[in-house]
Amino acid sequence: MPEINGFWEADFGNPYVLINVTLIFFLVIFARYILFSGMYHYLIYHTFKTVFQHKFLHKKVPSHGQFRKEIKWAFIGSAIFAISGAAMIYFWYTGKTMIYIDILEYSWWYVPMSIFAYLLIHETYYYWLHRWMHRPGVYHKIHKVHHDSVETTAFTSFSFHPAESFLQSAIIPLLTFIIPVHWMVLLALLMLMTLSAIVNHAGVEVFPEKGFLQKNIIGASHHDVHHKLFRYNFGLYFTFWDKWMGTEKPDGIK
Repeated sequence: MPEINGFWEADFGNPYVLINVTLIFFLVIFARYILFSGMYHYLIYHTFKTVFQHKFLHKKVPSHGQFRKEIKWAFIGSAIFAISGAAMIYFWYTGKTMIYIDILEYSWWYVPMSIFAYLLIHETYYYWLHRWMHRPGVYHKIHKVHHDSVETTAFTSFSFHPAESFLQSAIIPLLTFIIPVHWMVLLALLMLMTLSAIVNHAGVEVFPEKGFLQKNIIGASHHDVHHKLFRYNFGLYFTFWDKWMGTEKPDGIK
């Protein structure tokens, strides 16, 4: 067990405590999904509709039936993410991971390095996982659930088949075994994953039409192409893998 200096003294080795932690994680993850997705959707399509209307990527707002399906799959996925999170806490408690509490243990300069490393590896993992999930024998069994939302919404962000939810949830906990990470950096990365997924699926482009962000960071326009054309734009945060592997949509193709 790592030295936590009173930071959190619950007995995570106790199965009842671990079950309670898992339930709390589930409630937090699912509530965060509903709150953030709902707020983003409402702000874009209602409060700031006149501001973003010319940047809407869909001709109409998807049906209530689609929203219900997306929330159903997100409910199941949140349980899987919660189990993954609880497992990470357990392994941290038993001293197996490289999660640390004192930021000076690796110094301040290490923090941005760890963020870069986690994002780079996560991007690489997701890109190739995503390509694999589009293989004919895999797509209909796993990834089709997500692609059933052709006209995506903020609620599409967590709408995955349970197998895909598991595969997506595995990478960050696995990285904590090999790359030291401060617990606050870990929380920030998990929050970034949620916000990025919501922004990229909301069906409204909020990035400037030209410039660094549009060329290098994946936004709603870039990911919307993937949901409509399937064979392009597989990245998660950044466009570099799509550019290197020739899977970014060429100009002129609609």
